[in-house]
Amino acid sequence: MSPDLELALEAATAAGKLTLQYFRSRSLKVDAKRDNSPVTEADRNAEKKIVSLIRSKFPKDGFLGEEFGEKPSKNQRKWIIDPIDGTKSFIHGVPLYGVMLGLEIEGEMRVGVVDLPALGETCYAETGGGAFRNVSRLFVSQVSDLSQATLLTSSESYLTDTMGKHAFDSLKKKAKLLRMWGDCYGHTLIAAGQADVMVEPKMMPWDSAALIPIIEEAGGMCFDYAGKRTIYGKGLLTANRALGEKILRSLSDKAV
Repeated sequence: MSPDLELALEAATAAGKLTLQYFRSRSLKVDAKRDNSPVTEADRNAEKKIVSLIRSKFPKDGFLGEEFGEKPSKNQRKWIIDPIDGTKSFIHGVPLYGVMLGLEIEGEMRVGVVDLPALGETCYAETGGGAFRNVSRLFVSQVSDLSQATLLTSSESYLTDTMGKHAFDSLKKKAKLLRMWGDCYGHTLIAAGQADVMVEPKMMPWDSAALIPIIEEAGGMCFDYAGKRTIYGKGLLTANRALGEKILRSLSDKAV
């Protein structure tokens, strides 16, 4: 395990423990951001915790966080933070939320950690080192037919929009099982082979950054709605390789 991954695990799990102090608290205060999405004191303090721990060891590194924006890097290293992915779940006392932390070096995602503190699970990976959940190695499923696939989403609009003409829009009609085991938790199920495809029409870089190393090191694929492997595009699809390659080929003719 590299020093970068060790630090990422330390920071993400420390922030995760911090969130548990607020989890299912009746006194939790919820504010609304400019886009009307919820934010809590736990979100803000978890991000501060991560930045403080990393900055103490790598003062020249940059940061991009959901709650406090971007602090430029001096060395082509940027830590991308979602202090609580699944804030709505967190607010309602549902344990399927996570602390997400990714390290981008010279434009490439190299390290990813998703800590699920209420479940006692941490998924993590670094390029070339495999993906793990706690101490167990992760591998994507081998399902190769959409009619046998479990499809996940955390987007209500993806479920209800019947007018969409994108190739990804048809997946929900062809999968064997559709479930809203959403946010980062759902993507960890893809990495673990417990589900086969996950579609998210709306994603920000901090929603995706930690996922690329984990999914790819588990043998899967990640790409946006244009079929590009990026955290800066529109939406994100994660899948095992067999289904991912089929879905990518379908983008040219808009039919899966």
